Amino acid sequence: MKTKLKIRTGPRRNLCHVFGLTFLTLSAIGGVQAADVRDGKQVYDISCAPCHAAGVLEAPRLGKKEDWIEREKQGFELLLTHAIKGFKNMPAKGGNPTIKDKEIENAVNYMLASSGFDQYAQKPAPGQAEQKASQADAGKKKDKIRKASSVNQFNRLMPSSSEWNPPPAKDGIHDPQSPGTLLLQEPKVAFDSLSKSKSGNRVDWVAALQGGEIAPRFETMSDDAKPVVMDLNIVREVKGSMPDVVYPHKEHTEWLDCSNCHPAIFIPQKGANQISMASILLGQKCGVCHGKVAFPVSECRKCHSKQKATTTGASN
Repeated sequence: MKTKLKIRTGPRRNLCHVFGLTFLTLSAIGGVQAADVRDGKQVYDISCAPCHAAGVLEAPRLGKKEDWIEREKQGFELLLTHAIKGFKNMPAKGGNPTIKDKEIENAVNYMLASSGFDQYAQKPAPGQAEQKASQADAGKKKDKIRKASSVNQFNRLMPSSSEWNPPPAKDGIHDPQSPGTLLLQEPKVAFDSLSKSKSGNRVDWVAALQGGEIAPRFETMSDDAKPVVMDLNIVREVKGSMPDVVYPHKEHTEWLDCSNCHPAIFIPQKGANQISMASILLGQKCGVCHGKVAFPVSECRKCHSKQKATTTGASN
């Protein structure tokens, strides 16, 4: 059964809020279930970094040996017990009961080793180093292939799968030096239960909206304000064999106020807007959003969705 999350995406009048504040409204301390035991860094990045990176509520900071000296003197077993069962301001398992005890042990080892206690550095299992080296080589080969074909990557939302939904500190949007950035939940975790898509940030936002998985907020200060939804499809005829374009107002106005598009981007008058793929790829017209905060223009059939009427030859 799919879990439905009520996500407040911020004011509709600010396009960045529609997708950006999703990270804030989900719990900043989360985790993912996996069949294998994750290493210490993986667990730290997902569930420990929000507090231990910035020292929230006096949590010992990663890389600051002075924060850990007195704690380390108490012994590893006590530190591990506190991490698993909770202690003072720290909830049990960082607030995520799905994390395995062994994974917590790995995380504690990682934090101590990264803070100057070399005796806690975990040695790779036999053959593990060779396996990682082989995986790294394979990854480099894939990167070379991707870079070699980058001339065909005309849309910025077409990175390799390893680059989808990077953590906020690495997405090029948030300030990586800000402690608040580390409190934001990673998109890969935040979006895990939402309807899937094959493009963009891999979320089908329309399906998520229709399924009640998210609940966009119309006004900043009011929970009761309702959107003015316009159920009107605009069909733009396309020359050649490509299907005609259907612009659905309903799906757009469920997210956004009309003033986001009219009249600065589109003049609300028939025949007043000259739209071409060239202008869209340059970030104009539909390209103001698509390829930035909406699905990329490489998903042709999402827009070109109305088949042309077939004609039969005249009979004698």
